[in-house]
Amino acid sequence: MLQQTQVKTVIPYFNKFTNKYKTLESLSKINENQILKLWEGLGYYRRAKNLLASVKLLVKVYNSKLPDTLQEIKKLPGVGDYTGNALLGFIHNYPTIAIDGNVKRVFARYLNKKDTKINFEKLISSNKKNLFITNRNSDLIEALMEFGALICKPKDPKCSQCCLNKSCRYLKSSNKIETNKKKKLKVMNYNIFCYLSKKKQIALTTKNEIKFLKNFNLPLIKEMKNNSVNKDWKFLKNYKNSISNLSLNINLYYKFSKKIPKSYNWYSLNNNKEFIPSFTKRIFNQVSSLF
Repeated sequence: MLQQTQVKTVIPYFNKFTNKYKTLESLSKINENQILKLWEGLGYYRRAKNLLASVKLLVKVYNSKLPDTLQEIKKLPGVGDYTGNALLGFIHNYPTIAIDGNVKRVFARYLNKKDTKINFEKLISSNKKNLFITNRNSDLIEALMEFGALICKPKDPKCSQCCLNKSCRYLKSSNKIETNKKKKLKVMNYNIFCYLSKKKQIALTTKNEIKFLKNFNLPLIKEMKNNSVNKDWKFLKNYKNSISNLSLNINLYYKFSKKIPKSYNWYSLNNNKEFIPSFTKRIFNQVSSLF
């Protein structure tokens, strides 16, 4: 849940989730729509799908226990080196480090090198005696992440408070090598067309070729390639939306119609029982003013 999501946003979702499903077995019995509904509003819904698929695999194949090797853990859907190493450390107290952006920055600053120039796997394996001097390996993983987030920050690092400042090459160097900056958001322009009915319904489909929300319920969306729009469609408003590394510039159009394309289904704007992504819910809020 915390992947690219703030702690304060996650806490109520986490509490609700763990209160409802207290064991892997209970979670493994639900379907994808149920977990998506519980996840609704958090975004990055592939996380929820991968979590459910992983839980089902753990219960069925691994007797509800997490494997104790990175190779086996990475067989779980959506689990790569970072999550795999984090799980090895947190669950099995294995001497390893989970390399995320914060941890990369700590090592890169300490060595005063570009993080792209560092082989982290080799660096960790060749310095195990210095890194893993106690058996509190799970604490070390968490500490490095927090250290990068709170002390060795991307901007204005707190070097005067840093416990490594006496040996940090970045601090000592007159030629400080800056860590990689955040990538700029990619701007995309879309026209969104909403078929509406007088019964306060909107037509949605899962057939849209929109990569950032593939196979989810959406109205008609087309990339804005020119300014020409069929006169049947009425312009409602322009607004902005951000998803992952995308900044979306959206022109919203609508028309009331009894007929809709075959791949679409009517959906009540008052329906709160089914899962609807936040992106679509925002569209609901925009068109609700028409009723």
